[in-house]
Amino acid sequence: MEKISYIDNKEQWISGFSFFAPVKVRFSETDAFGHLNNTKVFAYFEEARIDFLKEMGLMKKWMSSKVETIPVTSDLQCNYLKQIFFDEQLKVFVKVDSVGSTSFDLHYMIKNEQGDVCLTGRGRMVQVHKKTGKPVQWDLAIIEKLESSFSTCNN
Repeated sequence: MEKISYIDNKEQWISGFSFFAPVKVRFSETDAFGHLNNTKVFAYFEEARIDFLKEMGLMKKWMSSKVETIPVTSDLQCNYLKQIFFDEQLKVFVKVDSVGSTSFDLHYMIKNEQGDVCLTGRGRMVQVHKKTGKPVQWDLAIIEKLESSFSTCNN
């Protein structure tokens, strides 16, 4: 695996993942060259991220019409390491990398059926007020959940 700026120690980084969402590459997600279109990866990240946050018990609260704050993706990046093709069964891994007062960073890894790391990624989620769009600090309970996940995944 090439040197990637957000990965200090490859083996330790890989071993820090536990949660994954399975994804099967659909024909409609491939491009004229027969491999997974590079834009579809971000939908895979989104699907796995939502499943991850559901498992943590956070999505239900955020989906309520009564809440005034929501998490939004403020930045998302992907490093393409190995081609992926139609009908491949993938595992899209997600983990919390760091937690701030208004944001948290997630890391992603996609492996194929052979266990090869095909893609890595990272992204930042920021909590904003629905009406103003301005960042809002996380509740202590959310910070604790995120940090708990972080310590579980990264130790």
